[in-house]
Amino acid sequence: MHGVVNWAVHFFMLDEGPLIWLSDFLIICASLGIVVVLTKFRLWKWLWDEWLTTVDHKKIGIMYMIAAILMLFRGGTDGLLMRAQLAWPNMHFLSADHYDQIFTTHGTIMILFMAMPAIIGFFNVAVPLQIGCRDVAFPYLNAISFWLFFFAALLFNLSFVVGGSPDGGWTSYPPYVENQFDPGPGENYYLVALSITGIGTIATGINFLVTILRMRAPGMTFMRMPMFTWSVFVTSVIILFAFPVLAVALALLLIDRDFGSHFFTVDGGGASMQYVNLFWFWGHPEVYIVILPIFGLMSEVISTFSHKRIFGYSAMVVSMVAIAILSFVTWVHHFFTMGAGPGVNSFFGVSTMAIAIPTGVKVFNWIFTMHKGRLEFKTAMLWSLGVIPNFLIGGLTGVMLAVPPADYQYHNSYFLIAHFHYTLIGGTVFGVFSGLYYWWPKMFGVLLNEKLGRWHFWTFMIGFNICFFPQFFLGFMGMTRRMYTYPAGYGWGVVNLISTIGAFLMGVAFIIFVYNILWSARYGERDTTGDPWDGRTLEWATTSPAPHYNFAIIPTVKGRDAWWLMKQNGESINGPKGVPFRPIHMPNNSGRPFIMSALFFIMGAGFVFQWWILAIIGFVGVLICMAQRSFEYDDSHYIPVEEIEKTEAAAGRL
Repeated sequence: MHGVVNWAVHFFMLDEGPLIWLSDFLIICASLGIVVVLTKFRLWKWLWDEWLTTVDHKKIGIMYMIAAILMLFRGGTDGLLMRAQLAWPNMHFLSADHYDQIFTTHGTIMILFMAMPAIIGFFNVAVPLQIGCRDVAFPYLNAISFWLFFFAALLFNLSFVVGGSPDGGWTSYPPYVENQFDPGPGENYYLVALSITGIGTIATGINFLVTILRMRAPGMTFMRMPMFTWSVFVTSVIILFAFPVLAVALALLLIDRDFGSHFFTVDGGGASMQYVNLFWFWGHPEVYIVILPIFGLMSEVISTFSHKRIFGYSAMVVSMVAIAILSFVTWVHHFFTMGAGPGVNSFFGVSTMAIAIPTGVKVFNWIFTMHKGRLEFKTAMLWSLGVIPNFLIGGLTGVMLAVPPADYQYHNSYFLIAHFHYTLIGGTVFGVFSGLYYWWPKMFGVLLNEKLGRWHFWTFMIGFNICFFPQFFLGFMGMTRRMYTYPAGYGWGVVNLISTIGAFLMGVAFIIFVYNILWSARYGERDTTGDPWDGRTLEWATTSPAPHYNFAIIPTVKGRDAWWLMKQNGESINGPKGVPFRPIHMPNNSGRPFIMSALFFIMGAGFVFQWWILAIIGFVGVLICMAQRSFEYDDSHYIPVEEIEKTEAAAGRL
């Protein structure tokens, strides 16, 4: 009995201190609270019918966004814990091992479980509406993609309280994470969860590539597509070339750990540098996977609130394609100091500097779009404008890091930490907030409060710069990353304290944002027009939220900014008066994507803990689900004309 108790204490991390105990308690309370609310208000059937089984791209996009906000809270909390630990010399708020775990989960969650679902959420919310179609090319596969991400995120976050989190850094370099140096299930959580969500991401890339290629409305040529749709198209291509490489690297490392192979163990004949190359061959294009859609989104926001067409449309398109190509020839700059030689370092230094050119083109295009425009400084516009100076700082310091001799000084220092946070927060997170304020009425039919939005923006903007700008100086002062504590004699204490104050200001800003969501849901202005911003692209031609079928009649596009042209010409989105409606073919909802992804979770748990019976059960279940789908022929239905007329009449479009 004593042995069972000891096993349970270790398994549920109850020997790790009050933070883990508190986390266990809060997780249990939150889970029970959700069950009680769903049961009391009899919402289980509604949850299953409307959300868990949906294949509607708009609802899937909303679920992605909710998950991204939750992961921003989790990843941000990790960041605050790290900053609390580093706020002053000789702090022991966290143990060294706990700090390593939080350090690892912070980076992994923010990049793969916050930034990725946020941008994919925007893919789902906007792209089918922008190109004038009724859904994505493969709605069933779209649902699988989301639920694979959801259960992968659940599995990864479970590591915090069951068995131990990964602690080898978000890059998980061998030999640090081989069994000899990193026993236990922690690293397996990382490898399995990322593999599962990676499958979903690859499917998303295929789905949106085919959607944009094959499902654009009549007249919408490539050079008439909205800039956000262009950015999604280019990003989908990058996903298809980059994510399979990550899948291979993770699979090989998992085989090393679970089955005793030696792909990356040097003393067994492996090559640990091979993993580093594979990881960064994915890792640097990944930076552009999470920033290119933000560039496209910013182009939409700045054009809308400048009341002008985007300046230099063709140049913007060419620059995105150039970034996509160059992103695959810069990965070695992540390890200039590892002895590749002057020839290799020179090539990758030049290629890294070159990628700044098409990025700079976009900045000038945004500025010229605003020039002589009728500017409206709505909250969405503020967030997009905030990207420009912050991402500029990140980009310029990136060019500094691209110089190999200089990189020998900056490498692994807090200068690097500041640089990539200025790109990933100053670019991606700012852009995500811009998109949320911009498309929130389209998702929920209500506008977020502008006053609270401005408080959110300025608190976050000030806190972000207070947090990360001093870290450039910490890098110059010799502070290296991955440090869990430091002595008083180095003179880093005051600068770290300032940085920590900025981090907590960002936390306050997040609280304001959550309050804005809750306040607006109850008291916020309802969007009764479907076009609250006087938009230019087709998503604003529908109601807010859009009907299940998006468009009663597929629109005919006559130029760029299709909805703006229709409004100028007095045209209806449903075409000339008297055009009859026809039944609309739509896919059926299905619970199988949810069930199959849950079986992936079971299989993944088997690989994490090396419980092979559990892994086999999950794998067989996945195969059964796939076989059932293969023989499912009644997978769609028609919306009758009467229902379409009723919906359109309620929207005032008859």
